[in-house]
Amino acid sequence: MSHTGFILHPGQRIASTREFATSAKRTGRVPVIQLFGRLSGGEVFLIEETRFRPYFFVHEEAAHLLEREHDVTLEATELRSLSGRALTRVVARMPGEIPRLRERIESMGQQAYEADIRFPYRFLCDRGVGVGVEIAGEPEILAGGLLRFLNPEIRAADVQPELSVLSIDIETTSDASRVHSVALVGAGADEVLIVSDTPVEAAVVCSDEAELLSRAAESVRRIDPDVITGWNVVDFDLRVLATRARAKHIRFDVGRIPGPIDLQRDGSYTRQSRADIPGRIVLDGMNLVRDAFISLEDFSLETAARTLLGRGKLIQPHDGDRGAEIQRQYREERDAFVEYNREDAKLVLDILEQEALLDLAIERSRLCGMQLDRVGASIASFDRLYLPRLRAHGYVAPSVDRERKSARVQGGAVMDSQAGLYENVAVYDFRSLYPSLMRTFNLDPLAHAQPGERPIRAPNGAAFSRTEAILPEILEGFLKRRARAKRRGDRHADLAIKIMMNALFGVMGAASCRFFDPAVANAITGFGQDMLARTRRLFEDEGVRVLYGDTDSVFVALSEKANPEIVRKQAESLLERTQAQLSAQIREQYDVEPRFELELERIYSRFFMPTVRGGKQGSKKRYAGLVDDELRVVGLEAVRRDWPAVARRLQLGILERVFRDQSAIPFVREIVRQVRAGELDRELVIRKGLRKGSVERYTARTAPHVEAARRAGGRVGRVVRYVITRSGPEPVLPGLEFPKDPDREHYVEKVLRPLADAILPFVGGNFDEAIGAPHQLELL
Repeated sequence: MSHTGFILHPGQRIASTREFATSAKRTGRVPVIQLFGRLSGGEVFLIEETRFRPYFFVHEEAAHLLEREHDVTLEATELRSLSGRALTRVVARMPGEIPRLRERIESMGQQAYEADIRFPYRFLCDRGVGVGVEIAGEPEILAGGLLRFLNPEIRAADVQPELSVLSIDIETTSDASRVHSVALVGAGADEVLIVSDTPVEAAVVCSDEAELLSRAAESVRRIDPDVITGWNVVDFDLRVLATRARAKHIRFDVGRIPGPIDLQRDGSYTRQSRADIPGRIVLDGMNLVRDAFISLEDFSLETAARTLLGRGKLIQPHDGDRGAEIQRQYREERDAFVEYNREDAKLVLDILEQEALLDLAIERSRLCGMQLDRVGASIASFDRLYLPRLRAHGYVAPSVDRERKSARVQGGAVMDSQAGLYENVAVYDFRSLYPSLMRTFNLDPLAHAQPGERPIRAPNGAAFSRTEAILPEILEGFLKRRARAKRRGDRHADLAIKIMMNALFGVMGAASCRFFDPAVANAITGFGQDMLARTRRLFEDEGVRVLYGDTDSVFVALSEKANPEIVRKQAESLLERTQAQLSAQIREQYDVEPRFELELERIYSRFFMPTVRGGKQGSKKRYAGLVDDELRVVGLEAVRRDWPAVARRLQLGILERVFRDQSAIPFVREIVRQVRAGELDRELVIRKGLRKGSVERYTARTAPHVEAARRAGGRVGRVVRYVITRSGPEPVLPGLEFPKDPDREHYVEKVLRPLADAILPFVGGNFDEAIGAPHQLELL
């Protein structure tokens, strides 16, 4: 009988052979792969595989160096390295022996291949299984209804899981030295456990912290969620619970089998913390929001909830010091305290549901084959996609070179811009430019390693095979899936595929990727630069003016004073001719079939490109325009988080009036009056992050936000909110009085003046005219 299911948590353990042997005389240890998940029918399962052994590869001629190793088996293979050398498989008894064997081989000047792939992933890669699995066999039923399959045959399956989610939020003393309460919401549960010597409405009362921790762990096991979530749940809630449980000598086991919470940090550049719990996955709500590219002023729960849900925490900043108010409620109003704790847990669940963030994580997991809490690990995801296909071609990948230094990878082309105010500007965009170039020119690690005869030659000189390639096949599959997702209106699958396709280029430019090769990465960007330059020339040959170009987009000025219908026909006609000519050029020069598509992204009825600050040449990546009578702004101060709100008010107001042929001078004059009168003091607040993490890491003469953080005396986080006053930068702290004596003239001269003078000269005005100040004429 076969079953299908979704793998939640791949792991491993070391067991005694007596646990699996039919004879008690057989003793020893055996590595066991454990795959926890949920079947399509709803049951929770555990696959345990005892037959698989860890392995890696060495050059055939180097295999003799390991002949005397105890419990190592050497197997001849027909597999080869990317350079074409024959390889021998080195099979070890335990996963922990692989690093030592690799070190020995490398210490003797030899190379180890695929010696750094985690044991469970090695097994899944060899079986061609991602997260969807078909299981052949009958299970035994363990405690709690867990279905255990021992050594079944498995293969890949396409599974859409239904997962249960539990949100955890804890409240503690101000220094987190004691846990007051634990809220558990979701997966059919809605309870708050609290330490109290009196009854508390709508809460489970515990006599002390030890009882609280024990009962909280018991509740999680009883609720039995697939996913545990919360806000900063790994670095705070779970870390504090595990720490306090150790202090109280309590086993805080919350998995589907006994085992502690293993708190760890990924070695990738994201450095995201992870919590490993047997049989469950922990998804931090904060990381899910970040990974979905949701734009927020900051990533506090209060900001996320206010922005996405329209409601926030039950204790607000205007209630005074929030931390002090929480402690007061715990002492004096425990019913309100419990509701505050419960609401924090509910907010996270509601954000996940509102933005469908779990659905997005599941789609990304199904796409790349990584477990749910590692879908953002782009390099590991690349391996899961690429390694099985590489093996099917008869090749083995190198191990990651731990000593390798990063190398420069050139970026996309950015053209000089033509500053000015324009009518009818069309933006043409290459759809998924880098993936389309990889498909067109076979830009792929294997194709570069085995270029063969008559290769495709990239602008940087790198050669690529016309027949041996893997990434084009992967991308083709992605595009078909994305087309199906678009047809059925599945935005989660659409976004997941878009994220994955874009990541395929980035990993090859990362030194921590086993397929790191600047030649391949620079071939991709080189072709991108070439495509942009070709497109510009073709547009200019058509007699239109190219105002700007950036990576995959070209901005073209069309006929002025024409009605929208004529402008759109001109834009579409230009698109058709340019696409045809560009494709013809590529076919003729490279003898390949073009896979790229130029599209008309939008038409700005009015468009503004500023100059660089203090100069006359046009800026880059900064512009604004009207599309269907809607103002859109890119890169300007109005959409930057490190400029005060008054900058947004001024810049957007000027642009709205200029684009609609209205005078902006009265508007600017009024804004200046309001600032000087103190009517907009709350809009003078500047937000800036502490890039080094904490103010203590800054030692030299520091920027205003660091000085403000110092004056706050440790009452700010990674983002500092401050105002420039006559006595210097002063922090703006929740619940405290707004800083006195803002330096309003500083904002007039250093914020309002440069913003206004970046736009007004294009319509014959200037800031001095707006505020009625005398204007000094330039001497000729």
